[in-house]
Order: sequence, then structure tokens, then C-alpha cells
Amino acid sequence: MKAFATYFQNSAEKPLVYGETELINPPRQRLRGEPLKEGIPVHPVLVGFCGTDYELMRMAARGQMGPKFPQGQQRLVNGHEGVVWVPSENRFAIVLIRGGDSVDPTRYTEDESYFEYGCDQADGLFSDTMFVNPDMLLKIPDGHVHGGKIDLSFAKKMVFPDPFACMLFQLERMEDLGSAHWFRQTARRRGCSLEEARGIAADEIFERTVIFGLGTTGMFIGDVLKKAHPGAKIVFTARSPEDHPKVRFALEETGADYVRNTYDDPAALADALRAALGGRATCFIGVSGTNLEHQVAFDHKVLGCNGIYNSFSLGPRISFDTMPFGFENHLIFGSINFRQDHMEKAIEMLAASRYDRIVELIDKDLFTADPMDAYEHRIYCRNAPMKTAVAWDISRINPDR
Repeated sequence: MKAFATYFQNSAEKPLVYGETELINPPRQRLRGEPLKEGIPVHPVLVGFCGTDYELMRMAARGQMGPKFPQGQQRLVNGHEGVVWVPSENRFAIVLIRGGDSVDPTRYTEDESYFEYGCDQADGLFSDTMFVNPDMLLKIPDGHVHGGKIDLSFAKKMVFPDPFACMLFQLERMEDLGSAHWFRQTARRRGCSLEEARGIAADEIFERTVIFGLGTTGMFIGDVLKKAHPGAKIVFTARSPEDHPKVRFALEETGADYVRNTYDDPAALADALRAALGGRATCFIGVSGTNLEHQVAFDHKVLGCNGIYNSFSLGPRISFDTMPFGFENHLIFGSINFRQDHMEKAIEMLAASRYDRIVELIDKDLFTADPMDAYEHRIYCRNAPMKTAVAWDISRINPDR
């Protein structure tokens, strides 16, 4: 089957193009032990742009996309966030992006394999049609479809289940590892049992939390953290001015404080963060993608004794002095994953949220006329919206709801 789509190819001049391409439909499995199934055709309706798309375009320009192409292909249809229409089932759905020959594709091991629609070895959503394993089409909550069309406000929120699910996984991981890191000294300090201490420690690790970076991932982790641990003290830091819409929105959603990074000296930023926290951080979450994260946390001692450092950034190299690191008993970890249950929970939480307010649409014809120009000058430029999406099939959307 042929379809019009945007796709990556290894080319220094044209790493991302829009045009007609031949779709493939190899049998795939959701989880190890389940049957291989051919995908059923679905039609993308509204699709969001992710920073991963931009990074993949740069990889394609460097000729590095070969391992991510579907088997036997020299291109990858991108896109992994959004709503699709399933004609054979007469319903809308959210695509569970990751599957494979694995007991848990987000935590695969050396003898397992995985694929990701729109990212790795499987075609994605920026296409008139795509093929999806029927077991990987997640239901949407009731009340968001009227007259056979999906409400625009809800559809905008559904560009976020993937990153929001990642943040639910991050919260789970911080609770699991952080409470294990703390609970024995919590039991001694509180005079309680080790079992009771685990629950208490899961709250204590967020007592003073820095979120370094304020894109959508930073905003989402602040949101899920505050909902799960209302007593947490959260301080965001980024370069945006205090009156920037994303800053105001994030603070409204989380009740957090904000330290704007206008400092030339990282030590001065560290001083400001400790002052806002009322001490050194118990938890430091890096989502800015810069080396400044670990410098402020370790070199300038924003992260306190027994503190945990969660790196969600791609790109920076983390370094630290082993002498204070060992004696201050820091815990450092990172992962970028989620399970199906995280994504299903994300859909429910997002449906009740206000996150449609931070999504702006780009005209489809404008985008497809020159996808690379749109990426570089509208979607990922300095003054770009916090989140951009495209109505791939406007006929299936209620624009006024």
C-alpha cells in the first residue's frame, strides 16, 4: 500500500521529506510470548511533534539512521504522538508505541528485541495510513467524541501520553529507588519498622526537589510528583522569564517555586537554588539537556547528603568528584521508559487536565510543503510554541469542542 507521509532518509541535503511511499506491514508482537500479528490500517488524525523527531532528522543528515529503518527499508515514517482513527473498529485510539520480543519492551535485556512506531524499525503517524498491531491500540475515555468526530481540546491533550507516561515511570522509579536508598536511616530516625519506613521515605525524598529545565517533561514530572506527594517542595529552574506562559502555567499546575537562571556563574545559581529550597536538595531531576545540570548538583553542592539524582536528559555527560560523592552517599540513575499501564494512566490523567492550552497547531499544507523548514523555523526554533501539533485529518475533528 502506498501513502503520503513524512519520512527520514540518510541524506545531508534532504534528511526529512514529504511524499508518497510504500508502506510495509510485517507481523509484530506486543510482548514476548504473544502471537505475531499483522497490523491493521489506521488513519492518523492529530499528531504531535516531539524533540525526538528533530534529533532523528539530525541523525539522518549525518547518515546515522540505518539501524532505525524498518527491515529492508531505506526510510522511516516518523511520528509517535497523537490520535488515530481505526476504521475496522469504528473508533479512535492512541497507539502504544513500543512493543517487541520482550517481556517488557521498555526494560528489554540483551536477548530481547523491541520496536517503536515512528522512532525505531516501525513506521509512525505522520502518514495518511499506518499499520498497527491491533493489541497496541489503546482506548480513549468516554465523552470526547461527538457526531463521530473527536473533540479538538481532547485531541490536543492526546499528543502527550507518551512523555507523560515517561514521567509516571520516572516517579515510580524515584519512589522505588529513593525509598530503598533512605528507608533504613528513616526507620532509625523515626523509631519505626523498616516496612513503615519505606512508605515514609517515599515522601521524604521529595522534601526539597529541584527540576532543572522547564520543557514539557519538566512540567509533567513536576505535575505527577506534586499530585503523588502534595507535601513536596519543588523548585523549577530555567532561563525563561518569570512571566513566560510556560512558566506561569507550570507554577499554576504544581504550586512550585521558580528560580530564573540569569547567572553567569553556576555558583550563584546554586546559591539561589539552595535559598529557594531552604537547604540542599533531597532530589535533583535533570531535564534540560545541558552539562550545567550535574555541575550545579555536584560541583556546587545543590544536591545534599543522601540525595538522589535522576537524569532524564539526552546528551550531557555526568561527572562528579568521587571523594564527596562517596561520603555524601548520592544515588544517581536514569532511564527513559514507560509501560502500557503508565500510558493508560497518562491518558486518563491528561483527559482531565488543561494541557490542551499549551498546544498550537501548524497548518498541514504549510508543514508538508517543506517539513525541514517547518522543523527549523517554526516547530523547534527559539520562539516556537511549547508544543506543536498538526491536524492530519481535520475532517474527523470537532474544532469548536
